[in-house]
Amino acid sequence: MLRTSVSLAVLAGLSAAAVVAQTPAAPAARTTAAQADAFVASAEERLSALSLPVNRINWVQATYINDDTDALAAKANGDQTEIQVKLANDAARYATAAGLSADTRRKLDLLRNGITLPAADTPGAAEALATLTTRMSSAYGKGKGTLDGKPINGSDIEAAMGETRDPAKLKEMWVSWHDTVGAPMRTDYTKMTAAANAGAKGLGYADVGAMWRAGYDMSPDAFAAETDRIWKEVEPLYLALHTYVRWKLNAKYGDAVQPKTGPIRSDLLGNMWAQEWGNIYDIVAPAGAGDLGYDTGELLKAKNYDAVRMVKQGEAFYSSLGFQPLPETFWQRSQIVKPADREVICHASAWDVDNADDIRIKMCTKVNGDDFVTIHHELGHNYYQRAYKAQPYLYKNGANDGFHEAIGDTVALSITPDYLVKIGLLNQAKVPSADKDVGLLLRQAMDKVAFLPFGLLIDKWRWQVFSGQISASQYQAGWDKLRLQYQGVVPPVARDETKFDPGAKYHIPAGVPYTRYFLARVLQFQFYQAACKQSGWTGPLHRCSFYGNKEVGQRLNAMLAMGQSKPWPDALQAFTGTREMSGKALIAYFAPLKTWLDQQNKGKPTGW
Repeated sequence: MLRTSVSLAVLAGLSAAAVVAQTPAAPAARTTAAQADAFVASAEERLSALSLPVNRINWVQATYINDDTDALAAKANGDQTEIQVKLANDAARYATAAGLSADTRRKLDLLRNGITLPAADTPGAAEALATLTTRMSSAYGKGKGTLDGKPINGSDIEAAMGETRDPAKLKEMWVSWHDTVGAPMRTDYTKMTAAANAGAKGLGYADVGAMWRAGYDMSPDAFAAETDRIWKEVEPLYLALHTYVRWKLNAKYGDAVQPKTGPIRSDLLGNMWAQEWGNIYDIVAPAGAGDLGYDTGELLKAKNYDAVRMVKQGEAFYSSLGFQPLPETFWQRSQIVKPADREVICHASAWDVDNADDIRIKMCTKVNGDDFVTIHHELGHNYYQRAYKAQPYLYKNGANDGFHEAIGDTVALSITPDYLVKIGLLNQAKVPSADKDVGLLLRQAMDKVAFLPFGLLIDKWRWQVFSGQISASQYQAGWDKLRLQYQGVVPPVARDETKFDPGAKYHIPAGVPYTRYFLARVLQFQFYQAACKQSGWTGPLHRCSFYGNKEVGQRLNAMLAMGQSKPWPDALQAFTGTREMSGKALIAYFAPLKTWLDQQNKGKPTGW
């Protein structure tokens, strides 16, 4: 996950009044293209100069949670939002000038659209909104569930959900986490929704959801249709996986816990949110083919890897493509393991603190296969950030937010058995033979394919909340309905409107748009397929690793260096040769698995 305030991180420790006094003057009724150019140049210079303090304050708040850092972050982010709103309103008016250059028009659009949660342009509105979001994010970071009646923090409960096979204990963890972390946020989330919607309407958008969807070089309605189109491409593969996994869970737990038909009980899927199912691969692995002969986490432990060495290995992959090593400050300033002496937000994220070279990751790394993949993912953000550091301030971002999430995942797809051999983790004699391909693909699909509907429904829910289609009195019902519709999962116990299960997922209280992750699951396979073709790979797509290929690295860096300077189809075309996001590469990658799943599922009902 990328942690950045979309390109417009601004201000901390300064009063809103002091900053507003320095802001470019509001445009007159009639403006010229030259005036718009001057406004953009001045705004970029000021935003760039003011971004460092707020990033530092947010870093400290995320890695040292207490009342003081919460208050500092709320103030800094409130001041930030206030200046962003003023600039966005001014940008909207400058956008009416005749004869604007394409560059200025794009930057005006980015200024107007670059606030994730806008506040109304009224005194105190920005600080009030920032207080709400900081309080919810802090509560999440300090949140705990229980296991065997004993408190357990967020990082540990995630790990335990993947390892425990006792349905009663899984239910306890799931219910305790959702009840103690999610439910108390409900009132604050309602207030946040109203406050941010007021800000979005002030900027000319119907609501916050429409504003988010407007950030993809197309209209909000066209983008929503684009996500639906992509989902329909990949839905048959998900349905096949769901059917197979439900059958396997029924075989393990019996009808009383998991029936043969209908939805899947979400806490049985190895993940607090049922968003990725790879942790229960042992339950679904096919006899023979499913035994891959190795576990990445066990390989890491056998070679005495610690968290820092895992990150060093991730860096080595990017170095093999020709990227320069990470700066020394990365190692000095990153949070790689969870500190023992304080509360932190463990949710993995990558940071670009100074829009130049101060790049960092924030993780509570454990020595396991999941975190090895996460490291490659987070470093993808950092290398992207560094690649576009020469761009003007407003272009220091991914071509779209899905691109930013996809880069590291593209690299992580190259964590194949052959790659593990090359880096000395796996013995060549242990490389799974071709008859294990179904197992390799199934293990991958349990994370990559299982995630797709979850990646879509998070923002489907928020879009409906922001538009009023889901009212504040129906938050939980609306959530459960979408979870059932798209994922085919249900909670282990009945939920009512005293609950707020969406709040138990980090991105909801933190206000981080989520469609980017759905797009990234699609884009990563497009990027990966293109990289494999560039490297001359001719074998099965899922066996390809472009580790060590400098040509791929060169082409990849060329796309990354574009930042957000061009519409995303231009960036996509630069690396893949196509201008359309599509699930076809993902379908091609998993084609042998889909054939196998269809054979396994014969005679079994599909859907729920």
